[in-house]
Amino acid sequence: MSLTKTERTIIVSMWAKISTQADTIGTETLERPFLSHPQTKTYFPHFDLHPGSAQLRAHGSKVVAAVGDAVKSIDDIGGALSKLSELHAYILRVDPVNFKLLSHCLLVTLAARFPADFTAEAHAAWDKFLSVVSSVLTEKYR
Repeated sequence: MSLTKTERTIIVSMWAKISTQADTIGTETLERPFLSHPQTKTYFPHFDLHPGSAQLRAHGSKVVAAVGDAVKSIDDIGGALSKLSELHAYILRVDPVNFKLLSHCLLVTLAARFPADFTAEAHAAWDKFLSVVSSVLTEKYR
């Protein structure tokens, strides 16, 4: 699945706004699956999973930084996220369905934080982009 020029423009344009709030968005995005999908907590037994904890903020920042890497390398998302895919597949052994759950949580966070920018067209572009990101992250599982 490839992104159209219009979709790429939407992603890159919105990323300029998102990146200024990356830490907050990352924390909020990471908190959502723990509330909506409690089974995701099993990958973080050593974390303080209370909303706003230092560990959630730090890992949320990493999550959004990885999305930023994908945006910056929008023409080579696979190359940008290859090492992250290997880490999650071979070392952390994260169930690949969690990438889709987290993508959905990021969509919800973006819609809540940027309601004026998160039009139907932007929603569709971000959904497609995050589907590509999720697919890339699950590549090593195949």
